[in-house]
Amino acid sequence: MPVERRYLTIAAELRRQIMQGELAPGAKVPSVRRIAADWGVATATAAKALATLSQEGLVRAEPRSGTVVAGPGRPPTGKHRPGQRPARRLAHGDPQQELTRERIVRAAIAIADAEGLAAVSMRGVAARLGVAAMAPYRHVAGKPELIMLMADAAYGERGYPAQPPNGWRSRLELCARTMWSLYQRHPWLAQLAPITRPLPLPNLAVHADWALTALDDFGLGAAEMCDLHVLFFSYVQGIAIHLEREQHALGSSGMTEDDWMDHQTAALGTIIDSGRYPTFARVLTTLSEEGYDLALDNLFELGLRSLLDGLAVRLDPPRRTARAS
Repeated sequence: MPVERRYLTIAAELRRQIMQGELAPGAKVPSVRRIAADWGVATATAAKALATLSQEGLVRAEPRSGTVVAGPGRPPTGKHRPGQRPARRLAHGDPQQELTRERIVRAAIAIADAEGLAAVSMRGVAARLGVAAMAPYRHVAGKPELIMLMADAAYGERGYPAQPPNGWRSRLELCARTMWSLYQRHPWLAQLAPITRPLPLPNLAVHADWALTALDDFGLGAAEMCDLHVLFFSYVQGIAIHLEREQHALGSSGMTEDDWMDHQTAALGTIIDSGRYPTFARVLTTLSEEGYDLALDNLFELGLRSLLDGLAVRLDPPRRTARAS
């Protein structure tokens, strides 16, 4: 079978598992990355296989959970063969069904939330929406533009109150937690660009303006304000990067965090028993005895407090000196 048609074989096997109850309703279907690894195909081929099952109503994408079995479903009929769009077409006169740039962007975001940014393709978005493969190109030039539109839409999902809280620290705390919530909702968002290549997105500028305004009362030069702003955002982004990396690790290995740690027990034991790293060994042993979970939420809060404490030492003394005099 030609490589480009292998998605039909993959879809047929997953369909069989669903119809025979091997994958029960609500069960998690192998991710795009997992399918690509197991079948030796490109992620686009794996995504197309899942899109085919989605069109048939057999699976659905759930943000941050992946693709799950939607229900027992029914086998496709002669009117809708695997790999083809359903016979029902979009109603051109119904504005709710009209293909728009917004619908394309939201469909792409749903794919990225469930399967990661690598799973997003123009063809996959078309399949998810049940339209012709080339239809999205009437509204979006291609994947690079689509990703920028996705990012701008995602950053625009949360804003700030018209009346800001008192004090620079409260403003920065609100900004950091707002950004963190967006990265939790859309883990792929933190992966898009390094801090040395900022994205020119209007909705990202909203967050930047809020943070810079918090620093605007200290009489800093533009370069120092920019450096502090980049430091602040790079901290939030740096922690958030691990949200997507954990999803990728889970999808590619099939192991949870606990499974992975259990798998590393022997190797860690060798390090501990070597006697070469006494403090590291003592900490690991104590954590193992007392129980410890590395929670990114807790790490984010600890780091945020530490960062803001450091900024307070840097920024507040001139004000205290001025008040004392």
